[in-house]
Amino acid sequence: MAGIGALVSHEAGAATMPWLSPDLPDGTRAEAHLVQVAGKKPLIQLSDRPPNLETPIQAFRTAITPNDQFFVRYHLAGIPDSKTLDGWKLEIDGDAAEHPAHLSMQDLNDLPQIETTAVCQCSGNRRGLVSPHVPGVEWGNGAMGCATWHGPRLRDVLARAGVKPEAVEVWINGLDEPALPVTPPFHKSLPLNKAMADETMIATTMNGSPLPLLNGFPVRLVVPGWTSTYWMKHLSHITISAKPIDNFWMKKAYRVPAGMFPVDNPFPTQDDAATWPITDITVNSLIGDPVGGAQVGRAGFTVRGVAWDRGNGIQRVDISLDGGNSWVAAQLERDLGPFAFRAFRLEWGALPQGKVEIRVRATSNSKETQPDAWKANPAGYHNNVPQRLTVTVA
Repeated sequence: MAGIGALVSHEAGAATMPWLSPDLPDGTRAEAHLVQVAGKKPLIQLSDRPPNLETPIQAFRTAITPNDQFFVRYHLAGIPDSKTLDGWKLEIDGDAAEHPAHLSMQDLNDLPQIETTAVCQCSGNRRGLVSPHVPGVEWGNGAMGCATWHGPRLRDVLARAGVKPEAVEVWINGLDEPALPVTPPFHKSLPLNKAMADETMIATTMNGSPLPLLNGFPVRLVVPGWTSTYWMKHLSHITISAKPIDNFWMKKAYRVPAGMFPVDNPFPTQDDAATWPITDITVNSLIGDPVGGAQVGRAGFTVRGVAWDRGNGIQRVDISLDGGNSWVAAQLERDLGPFAFRAFRLEWGALPQGKVEIRVRATSNSKETQPDAWKANPAGYHNNVPQRLTVTVA
């Protein structure tokens, strides 16, 4: 892997490492560097075991994130290789399944197919940008991507095993494994209504190609509108269950204070009085061009980026070039569907020389707008305050 040295100051980082946010913790800035792994363009490495690789911000100028620039997120260091995946099959069973089923890739391809363009976003995206900083992978802006996913609906796959009336959850796990026996395996679950929803699917291709290994080959679960903790990579086993799952990854991790964030699709079998599992994505936006610290011409420049939410769709994106005192509506580009990035652009004319602070905020079709202040929570989830960046007009 090729890397570049860490820089010593935030100001220097803005000038020479535009892919790395100056708002990240000093320790993260000292350790993060660009690496190139098989099948990928350079990504920002935040950890190598397990691999956690962030997409540079420049990739978010358009609505579709190319496969070779898509972020990588793992909880466990034991990633399956091609030998492990040879002869892959999907196993379905459980106390609320009519009978066990084993499906090959050909079996999945023989089922009715759908295609959905949807944002895959880590729950902790932008965690490293909150203050005070909280524990966890210190992601900047790029623990996300948007792709066009193709494959069968999950409900059609479950039908191959039959779903009994008493089913309440669908448990899911993949082929990545912990390096140590004390580490809990990464198993998640979905409420039955989300598992059976029109949009929930098993992806066999991504942007028209087989999934990259580090994005879940040969198949991954796609749960549009929900954070990617449920988007199980290397999906291998589904349990149709008459009772809620009880494990670390559902009962302890990936939870937020009850009622803190808007939820369109509740998860009642996993809620308790104090916390709820994180589910729906919150409305958000990001400028991919220009990047913070850039120099722009006095004759004018174009602001480009993406906005997204949990499936209501984006109604408008507003941009400020005076620190939030006034706002101008950006032009929304082609709508790729309610779960997709909505690209935007704004052509800005001549400006006087000096520093300019740019801000962006999105509003969804459900009238949800990005808040001025982050709703603090212990795990640093749902950081969707409007992005701020400074450029120099010269």
